[in-house]
Amino acid sequence: MSGIETRDDWLKGRLGGRGSTAARWLSLAAAPTFAVMALAAALAPADMVCGAMQGSFSLQGMVAMYALMSAFHLAPWLRLFR
Repeated sequence: MSGIETRDDWLKGRLGGRGSTAARWLSLAAAPTFAVMALAAALAPADMVCGAMQGSFSLQGMVAMYALMSAFHLAPWLRLFR
């Protein structure tokens, strides 16, 4: 044995073999969470979310940030439906 522990070995030891399942479910939670946050930021009044925000749909705003974060976390969903 090389003494180097892989991620799967660590998860099995840490969570009693249920680590891979827990990690898979948690990875699926990110994209919808960010999508809901983007929707909430888009619907909220501008002064409630951030006082320095230029507009709710500008590329500098929170909506764009949450939408991009949601898009970057779509990989687990794409693997699920592949």
